[in-house]
Amino acid sequence: MKENRYRMKQGYIILGMLLLAVLCLLKGQQVMAGAVEDNGALSVSGTKLVSQKTGEAVVLRGVSTHGINWDVGYPYISKAAFQTLRDNYGVNAVRLAMYTTEYYGYCDKGSAPESQSMVQRTLKERIHTGVTAASELGMYVIIDWHILNDQNPNKYKKQAKAFFEEISRKYADYDNVLYEICNEPNGGTTWSDITTYAKTIIPVIRANDKDAVIIVGTPNWSQDVDVVSKSPLSYDNIMYTLHFYSATHKESYREKLKTALNNGLPVMVTEFGVSEASGAGSINTGEAKKWLDLLDANKISYFAWSLSNKAESASLLKAGTGKKSGWKSSDLSSAGKWVFGQYQSRGGQSTVSNQAVKLSKPTIKAVNLKGKKIKVTIQKVKGADGYQICYGTSKKFAKAKKKTAKKIVYTLTKLKKGKTYYIKVRAYKKQKGKTYYSTYSKVKKVKIKK
Repeated sequence: MKENRYRMKQGYIILGMLLLAVLCLLKGQQVMAGAVEDNGALSVSGTKLVSQKTGEAVVLRGVSTHGINWDVGYPYISKAAFQTLRDNYGVNAVRLAMYTTEYYGYCDKGSAPESQSMVQRTLKERIHTGVTAASELGMYVIIDWHILNDQNPNKYKKQAKAFFEEISRKYADYDNVLYEICNEPNGGTTWSDITTYAKTIIPVIRANDKDAVIIVGTPNWSQDVDVVSKSPLSYDNIMYTLHFYSATHKESYREKLKTALNNGLPVMVTEFGVSEASGAGSINTGEAKKWLDLLDANKISYFAWSLSNKAESASLLKAGTGKKSGWKSSDLSSAGKWVFGQYQSRGGQSTVSNQAVKLSKPTIKAVNLKGKKIKVTIQKVKGADGYQICYGTSKKFAKAKKKTAKKIVYTLTKLKKGKTYYIKVRAYKKQKGKTYYSTYSKVKKVKIKK
């Protein structure tokens, strides 16, 4: 009996060691996805997207809207929708896909009854809603000039130039905004054609935002990254687009990516699906896994198409789902369940629902000015582990600083004379390896006297 117990004990020890080894191996395979508060503005180093704060590689695991021009896309542009993606499904970035043509297109409105100028105004308002929601949630956001049926980006280059001048000026101080200047050039559009277009648009953005990451489409529906890698553009902080749909694009397309990487080309997958290239037909998760394994191994960011309940295989929501946020597993399509499951496991995220932690919106009780210091007093929030204080000289909190306080009183220092500071606070709680935040308090304004 003693011998049997000894053997059983040995067995338990060996089993425990094996489990520990497996867990360590899995942890080693995870590529952590960072948010804005951790990484700040992004830049390009070698083939990777990196944090300007830490210099470490950052992987964006994002979701693309369907066309924000239509009712299968724009209803999901909201803080509630983005927060569901972030808190429940491991998403840290969104892509706002704005079609340039077709019905309600930015450059060609088709049969839409509104004037072209009204269509453009509405689409820019939708973009602003999306950028604001993502910013408040600490998520990155791509503004996507979604060419498709217009094929060659030079067709509407004049409109693109005006659009990106206005948009880059508006969001120049936002650390979380990236610009995608031509979604999928096609119809025989060459890299030379795209280069001509990019050399017009990139300087327009750079005049307003010197450091933002700009993403450039590639020939053949953004697949020929191998061709582009032979003669890339000479600007800094540029990435190049690769799109794939796993039931159509398989090993030969992965070889294109490998060639591009070997040639030093920085690539971002701003759109992928587990369906056929049409967005419909069968899904192939086996091939999709091969793709994501390759992307993670090379720390390449990727965005799933699409946040929509449209009746097509690529949609992440089940056809007919009426919810605009707060989706449970039963509201997801087969593609959505697979994609979000991958995001959670690959990002090392806990699957704890955002409903598990409820924090009240904090109140700033007082702000007391003394010289170049501001003492912030916060009304205690039940259940909070601490508070994050966000402050800066911009009303929009562009390039704002953030401080973490364990107590309800915190003093901001090294402030500049003559400047007006805007201050807001949110509570946080840590649980199962995740940090949950409340919504921000009302903003307080304080001017440092001369």
